[in-house]
Amino acid sequence: MRSIRTLSLALLPALALAAPAFAQEAGDSAAGKRFSVVGSLSHLHPSDPGNGLRVDGDPAPTISATWHATDNFGVELWGAADKFNHRVRADGAGKVGTVDQQPVALSAQWHFGQPDNVFRPFVGLGYYQSNFSHETIGGDGAHVGLDTAKGAIGTVGLDYNINSTWFARTDLRYMRSRPDVRVAGQGTGQELELDPWVVGVGVGARF
Repeated sequence: MRSIRTLSLALLPALALAAPAFAQEAGDSAAGKRFSVVGSLSHLHPSDPGNGLRVDGDPAPTISATWHATDNFGVELWGAADKFNHRVRADGAGKVGTVDQQPVALSAQWHFGQPDNVFRPFVGLGYYQSNFSHETIGGDGAHVGLDTAKGAIGTVGLDYNINSTWFARTDLRYMRSRPDVRVAGQGTGQELELDPWVVGVGVGARF
């Protein structure tokens, strides 16, 4: 999580310098713009699944596109532009493997306040799927794999309006992730409780 905190602190002075450069023109407004895109750097950190296992977090670029049905309500498609790579460690044994995942989600969002407010918080709730690949868990024994995780995703975030087009964003997402565990291609009936948090910092534009 240190990389996200560092990036957030580095972004603040950049925004302070950018605001005068993107000063809002008279009569220009964010109201009525119905589409926005955001590119972010996000850090996905699963919770410890138990059974003596620990799964490390990893950063990756993410992108979202939102259709704003009104100035307050929108539908967002969000996903990872690259895979998150996680190192899996076992207590007393160190690293026991790695696994990649690439989530995608569709959420309804509510943006509070007026479109031209400098700060606009928002919340979202939706459905996601996250595909796991390149599992190397288990060393030289039987291959351990994970089924696709799917379920609810919740989002809270804050937009900082630079002008009527450009804005900076920070957001926090939670996914209920309980993929089934497979050994040598066969189901085990066991779920891995990952339930990751995703912290993102990015820049967006609305049209």
